[in-house]
Formats: sequence, structure tokens, C-alpha cells
Amino acid sequence: MLRKNLHLWMFALFSLGLPLWAMESNQFNQGRVHGCTGECYEAWKDETGGVVMLAAAQAEARASASPEELGKAAYAGCVACHGQQGEGGIGPALAGQTAEEIYAKLVQYKNGETRGNQSSLMWAQSSMLSDEDMQHIAAFVESL
Repeated sequence: MLRKNLHLWMFALFSLGLPLWAMESNQFNQGRVHGCTGECYEAWKDETGGVVMLAAAQAEARASASPEELGKAAYAGCVACHGQQGEGGIGPALAGQTAEEIYAKLVQYKNGETRGNQSSLMWAQSSMLSDEDMQHIAAFVESL
């Protein structure tokens, strides 16, 4: 029986050990991410102000950002199909369209309307966006 399920036991032990190993190291290269405990964590907290201070700084940065700047960050999920400059590729070109046009299309996709043969891809993408996200993406696309 043990021999028969050896691969399951090995997988379970590996799966349990992996998260424990990751907690003991600090292999993260981003200042906002930590992977340590104890003294290491306290040093990180002293250096950065901790999670609360980082969240407050991020909220302040978002509050002072323009819709285009906020849209640029959200557009990162669009690049694979629509291109970095909205030039198109797998999906249609977006550059040259107004914010109103882009916003209206995103709302249509979010409502499950069919706009072309790749609508199902956009239904999934737009379902994750808030109304504010769609306005910001539209503002960014208009700026391209």
C-alpha cells in the first residue's frame, strides 16, 4: 500500500516543505515584499514603515495620480493582445480612439455583449474591471 502511493506521499511532503522553506528565506528583491520573520521582519518593518505605511503611501500615490497614469497601470493586462502602444496584434488596434469609445466598448463587453469573434476573451477581461478601472484605461488609451 505504501509503495503503491509513494508518489502521493512524496508530493505531500514536498508540498508541505516548500512553504516552510520559503518562510525562512528572504529571496525577494522588492522593497514592499518581505519573506522573513523575527529580527529580519523587524528590520524590514523599521526600514519601510511596515505594511500599513506602505499601503498608506500607495493610496496617496493613487489619489494624486491622473486617470491616464492609473490607466497605464491597468493597461498592462491589455498589452498582450492590443500592443504596448495600442497598435493591435491579436486584438484590434485601440490607438486613435476616444476615451468615450473605449469606455463604451468595455461596458458592452462587461455586460456580455458580442462585439466580434473574440468577445469571449473580452468578457472575461472586462468582468474583472470596476467602472473606475474602465474609465482610467479609456483615458490612457486616448493618450496613446
